[in-house]
Amino acid sequence: MSTSDSAGVRAADVYVEHVHETADFIRRELPATTKIALILGTGLGRLAEEIEASSILEYDDIPHFPVSTVESHHGRLIIGALNAVPVVAMQGRFHLYEGYDAHDVTFPVRVLGELGIETLLISNAAGGMNPLFKRADMMLVTDHVNLQGASPLSGPNNDSWGPRFPDMSEPYDVELRKIAENAALAARIELQQGVYCAVTGPNLETKAEYRFLRRIGADAVGMSTVPEVIVARHMGMRCMAISVITDECFPDTLEEVSIEEVLAAAAHAEPDLTKIFRRVVREVG
Repeated sequence: MSTSDSAGVRAADVYVEHVHETADFIRRELPATTKIALILGTGLGRLAEEIEASSILEYDDIPHFPVSTVESHHGRLIIGALNAVPVVAMQGRFHLYEGYDAHDVTFPVRVLGELGIETLLISNAAGGMNPLFKRADMMLVTDHVNLQGASPLSGPNNDSWGPRFPDMSEPYDVELRKIAENAALAARIELQQGVYCAVTGPNLETKAEYRFLRRIGADAVGMSTVPEVIVARHMGMRCMAISVITDECFPDTLEEVSIEEVLAAAAHAEPDLTKIFRRVVREVG
């Protein structure tokens, strides 16, 4: 084994040790019956407020946990119940553009897996490229394209977490998607469907890049979610993701968008997104 290989194995061993230590810390607050986790994206904190919290842990206080540098992300782990179903929610996530690598970004998902989470529900803010989409629409993610240039599975594989080459033919659980569709239908909520493309950011895309992304099949583009889903699927979790379309990314009519406009669009969609997530949690739990 070369020196670089040895260093890689040692780093992987330390990472696994940190995951176990963090899981042990959180486990003291987490009911063993908790099987559902939520990751709440930009401006989508209303659902967190509806959780009957038994414990709230600041990311700063959790051993080895990354700390969010995004202003609109609160950076706390909420443990409690939604619709009387035990849940744990991440209010704030991590991104490659913050300077973290793919393993850092997905560290919390590894911890969730160690804690016995079986279902991961994700929300994010995304730019809509499908001409049928409008600002504040919601898109149920059916598949994704990973253009981030990094994989959270690179390096030595921990066989206790999952296989070296996990299947990704159906990353977004069909049954969970059907529950979300039915929830939207029952509440008369318009729910689009489409393919999410993950890029690194933090810069937004050029007109040429938007055209390219459309040609390869993407309906929306964002800077998160995909690494989390890859790791969750590697560990055998069922995944569902919904994107809130916070800006319209049509090359021929492209306009500059501010973070305030992004947050406003996310806030507009929050009530309907919350209804769908509550229904999914109730039926899964």
